[in-house]
Amino acid sequence: MAVSSIGFSGCVLVGLVVVVMSSLVVATSAGNFYQDFDLTWGDNRAKVFKGGQLLSLSLDRVSGSGFRSKNEYLFGRIDMQLKLVAGNSAGTVTAYYLSSQGPTHDEIDFEFLGNLSGDPYIVHTNVFTQGKGNREQQFHLWFDPTRNFHTYSIIWKPQHIIFLVDNTPLRVFKNAESIGVPFPKSQPMKIYSSLWNADDWATRGGLVKTDWTKAPFTAYYRNFKVTAFKSTSSQSDSAWQTNELDAPGRRRLRWVQKYFMIYNYCTDLKRFPQGFPPECSSRSRFL
Repeated sequence: MAVSSIGFSGCVLVGLVVVVMSSLVVATSAGNFYQDFDLTWGDNRAKVFKGGQLLSLSLDRVSGSGFRSKNEYLFGRIDMQLKLVAGNSAGTVTAYYLSSQGPTHDEIDFEFLGNLSGDPYIVHTNVFTQGKGNREQQFHLWFDPTRNFHTYSIIWKPQHIIFLVDNTPLRVFKNAESIGVPFPKSQPMKIYSSLWNADDWATRGGLVKTDWTKAPFTAYYRNFKVTAFKSTSSQSDSAWQTNELDAPGRRRLRWVQKYFMIYNYCTDLKRFPQGFPPECSSRSRFL
């Protein structure tokens, strides 16, 4: 899978390594939670360990917690390893997403919906453009995300957004501006994550409530990484336009969507009785 692209707005990442390849500038930065993120809410429920290499978020009856990147990004690949809340996590949501600010904000979401012990987590994905979302796809995972760390990635380019788990693609959201669908490509975004109580909707539509006797609920983060190329003025755009998914990647995407997808807004007739959104009637959302 090819490396993605990223633009930087504001701060310069510490320890940036730059490699020039033809008309591309490839940049990789391994993150440090002390240097690259701010703990934004939850008081001491958000903690950084091991010299900035490990972060935890906790939720109790009083509050959840969260963090936010110091930098903004415009296009790129973001990787983060997470180990989700173990045991009875029903009612909890661990969110990991990119977002800009304001009423017409753009957003690219991973949300992990907790469940009763032994039942699978639900991975909820969404894409917001100009303040409007409603593009949900949901998946089960083919492993227990609470036993070990797994890598959750977002590739964001002008042509498409790809959601990946351990480098296996779950979802591709393609740029369909040609048929009138807005696409997030002009607003730099920060990285956010939070752990919070959503037992009014998160598990079985709110039927299963959070069991506070199991609190505190804790999720762990490590190995944050930004990988990028920035376009230069002499670039022919051939590499910038390259499709990240090769034939094996497309096969893995079809495997995930056949066996692990549990909800797709593009097939929800009850929700869209007057007709599906325009990107759903086009093969533009598939590779």
